[in-house]
Amino acid sequence: MSAQTVVYLFFLIIYLLILVAFNKARTKYAGGKVGEMINLIIITTLLLFCSDYAQVLTGLFPDNVLFAVQVILRAAALAFLAFGGIRIGSD
Repeated sequence: MSAQTVVYLFFLIIYLLILVAFNKARTKYAGGKVGEMINLIIITTLLLFCSDYAQVLTGLFPDNVLFAVQVILRAAALAFLAFGGIRIGSD
């Protein structure tokens, strides 16, 4: 296993910890702006998790396909966070 793969697996573990923590917080703070922000963070983290998980599939797909998937998922995560934050902030 290469060092890059180990780093991506470490990122995946961190993403899972974030998802578990915010999922517990979502049940505690359901509704309102705090609940919306928690959902925003969960979806963004989930998209980033999928982006980094694509790197683990290196042997199954060509590198250019994996890179395209990573870029699309990261851009979607950042766009979702930006537009969701603007929508919540403008209310």
